[in-house]
Order: sequence, then structure tokens, then C-alpha cells
Amino acid sequence: MRRARPGAPPRGTAERALTSVEAGADFDEARDRSTDRKTDTTTETREVREPREARAKEQPVSKLWHITLSVSGVESPLKEVRRGLEQLAHDHPFLLTSRYANDHAEIRYWEEARDLHDAAAVALRLWGEHRQTAKLPPWEIVGLEVIDRETYHQRIAEGYGPPPAAPVGVHPY
Repeated sequence: MRRARPGAPPRGTAERALTSVEAGADFDEARDRSTDRKTDTTTETREVREPREARAKEQPVSKLWHITLSVSGVESPLKEVRRGLEQLAHDHPFLLTSRYANDHAEIRYWEEARDLHDAAAVALRLWGEHRQTAKLPPWEIVGLEVIDRETYHQRIAEGYGPPPAAPVGVHPY
């Protein structure tokens, strides 16, 4: 047992000061999970569960975005362009269809993202990130269209926009 005056700091701590640190964003969720393990439903458990459900409603939900990426550049042999696009389709399984010529290509696929900005950012990185692994031509992105799922289906129903991405695969223009 330690002998000290009431309220006196422990020995060796006169120079140190305690500071408060905020808990991480998932602290409440971890506490809620441990509270939910209780078998009885107490008022405290219900009070904890209700704010958690409200937070879940506030968190952004991912949506599907239809991406059309157009690339263009110097002429490349058609066989190499096709092989590169087929490898890209293998590396990126959500690729719907690709159309190509010896100096340009169009890639269409679905991307899951929180919002349009995130979907566009991922789409703009797609060609560059896979250029080496898929041995794609050194073309530049010359066009990008990002539309949400509802708009895509509305366009198709009204007869506007590109036809549905069928047949799936890599095809010449």
C-alpha cells in the first residue's frame, strides 16, 4: 500500500502531465458490439443500439456507376491492342466490353463507388495502372463518361446513349 497525502500525485510523476486522447471513429461500434453480446435487453443496450442505427443511416452507401473510358494515340498493331484489352478484362473482372481500332479504344464497365468523384478517379487511373501489366498501348485518355445506374437504364429505355454492353468481351470497331 502506498503512503501519500490525499490528492498528491504518485512518485515520479511531478513532471508528467496526463493528456486526453479522443477515441477512434470505430470506438463506439466496438463498444456496441460488446454490449450486444449481453443476453438481457436492458435500457442501456437499447440506448446504445439506437445511436448506432442512426449512424449506419448517415454513412455513405456505394452505388454502381457506368463508366465509358475512351483512349487514343499512335497506331499499334491490332493483335497487340486486342491482346492488351483481353488481359485488362482478365485483370479487371468488371469490364463489360471493349471496342478497339489500331489508334483508339473504348472500354465500358461498371464501377462501385461512393460518389461520382470516386468513380471518376478510379476510372482515370485504370488505363495507367494496367498499362504495364496488360501491355496496353501508350495511349492517352481522351474521354470519360460516368453515369449512375438509374440514368444508364433511363437512357437505354428511351433509346438514347450506347446500346447495352452486349456482347460482352473485346471486339473491333
